[in-house]
Amino acid sequence: MKTINIAIDGPAGAGKSSIAKKVSAELGYIYVDTGALYRTIALFITENDISDEDIPSALETADVSLKFIDGEQRVYLGDRDVSGLIRTPEISMAASRTSAIPAVRAYLFETQKKIARENNVIMDGRDIGTVVLPDAQVKIFLTASPEERANRRYKELLEKPGCPSYQEILDDIIKRDHNDMHRETAPLKQADDAILFDTSAMGLEESAAKLTALIREKLA
Repeated sequence: MKTINIAIDGPAGAGKSSIAKKVSAELGYIYVDTGALYRTIALFITENDISDEDIPSALETADVSLKFIDGEQRVYLGDRDVSGLIRTPEISMAASRTSAIPAVRAYLFETQKKIARENNVIMDGRDIGTVVLPDAQVKIFLTASPEERANRRYKELLEKPGCPSYQEILDDIIKRDHNDMHRETAPLKQADDAILFDTSAMGLEESAAKLTALIREKLA
């Protein structure tokens, strides 16, 4: 029996992960955060101080995997759970850069395809509907304005030590959007058959409820 694949693409900070987690729980699908895979590769490269030219050969020793524990996705580098380590601003920017490297994308491509072949999934990322799962039954391009994304991130970091300013966060988001949209390999773009879903004026619960209803309608 063919599995059901839902592809969600969109820029950083649009709420893809938070919304997709809720929707996948509601639908009973596995949620796959592909960004976590790229962040883990970025962590591997950063920790081992690997130069760009050495990345293709170094990836042969990388051991990146996803495990689903009590319904929650955890990311492993070797036998280490690095789910928390990959969420720093440094690794975010490193992931944006390393994800443009063809060898990195090729390394993770089959991992993502295999999960989708074997499970009903909601998979989010930058090129899921265009490259990884071009035959997904439903494709969503989930976005929000840069200002709203920066505001959400600022509120999230406000209580933490060394919180950057709102303007610094906004500048970082704009820079990352530009990098993601203009890279040569698998740039961020809306698939021709994807539905635009803008969360700028919606909270998490409303966004998840509306997206769940939309997906159910498309699959009916």
